[in-house]
Amino acid sequence: MIRALELFAPLPLQESYDNAGLQVGITEAEVSGALLCLDVTEEVVAEALELDCDLIVSHHPLLFHGLKRISDATQAERCVRLAIQHGIAIYSAHTNLDNAEDGVNYRFAEKLGLLDVELMMPRRVVATIDDHEQPLKAGSGVMGYLPEGEDPLLFLQRVKEVFGVECLMHNELLRRPIQSVALCGGAGAFLLDEAVRLGADAFLTGEMGYHHFFGYEQQIQIAVLGHYQSERFTPDLLYSLLGRKFPTLPIFRSTVNTNPIKYL
Repeated sequence: MIRALELFAPLPLQESYDNAGLQVGITEAEVSGALLCLDVTEEVVAEALELDCDLIVSHHPLLFHGLKRISDATQAERCVRLAIQHGIAIYSAHTNLDNAEDGVNYRFAEKLGLLDVELMMPRRVVATIDDHEQPLKAGSGVMGYLPEGEDPLLFLQRVKEVFGVECLMHNELLRRPIQSVALCGGAGAFLLDEAVRLGADAFLTGEMGYHHFFGYEQQIQIAVLGHYQSERFTPDLLYSLLGRKFPTLPIFRSTVNTNPIKYL
């Protein structure tokens, strides 16, 4: 199963700061069931146990930094301890899945009905697959087009509904229809200027700081969904990928809402 994931989104596609890949367990272990999630929490590990899954595949890595101990002091330590105790392997496909062709951002665009979707900042990455070096196309963010121009307010309302956004942040409404849309799930503020350069009518992402909203009035429609909301469909992407490869294997999408942010 890990091989199937890494054929689709090889680890060399990940960003330098990332820690995608196997988090807990051994590569050669046989899998009897898999649970797919956005984040690994104690509740997700408990869900895997209940479903008799011995593999958890997450989008966000459980471990970004090394651990100096395995105790119950932090959530990451508790999850590692529980996973080892119950023989559960944990694997994360993060920015390698973001940057892959047909990866997370393509699914983001698909949910909005965008056409002619292309990577915003394409680059070539060489990955070793089956002992052979293979050039791959990768990139951060995508841009596509709505079939017809949409009124900005109606577009933002549709974004809010499609992604289950409790509080959509945006700049002032454009005074022209929106048709070209650039987007990046998660923390994509670094792509805002590239979206402007490409002539996008709108830019959607999961996180953006206060000062990024200044200076773009009537230049581009900015909309910030929330990190969780912009990537909540990632388990569906993993499910479609792994379900095709392993049609007889029990594969489940987590029902645990791991978003730690609450809204009044």
